[in-house]
Amino acid sequence: MARTRRPSPQTIAVLLDLAERGDEWSHGYDLCGRLDIAAGTLYPILMRLNERGLLEAMWESDPPRGRPARHLYRLSPEGAVIARETEASGAPQTAREVTPSSRVGAAGWAIA
Repeated sequence: MARTRRPSPQTIAVLLDLAERGDEWSHGYDLCGRLDIAAGTLYPILMRLNERGLLEAMWESDPPRGRPARHLYRLSPEGAVIARETEASGAPQTAREVTPSSRVGAAGWAIA
């Protein structure tokens, strides 16, 4: 049985950032820069969200010459619902806005 726990501040930040972009695809390097989250933190979050069906992921179809293709991400329809619920719960908009007391109001959902 999966445990239910609240998402981390970084996970909330990723969800809300991708929700802002709608159908636009984002790659990890962009997300790291926009959210000020280290790659070692971000990529496991993206993998978990993708495994749970909250993200759509694909490889960049036509990368510039001399650079490997990037993995691109956007919210799935289910992920968009979760992001709206999280935002409506009063969750902080970015990882930097999180304080211990602000975590209490975040929407809980199964991520384990």
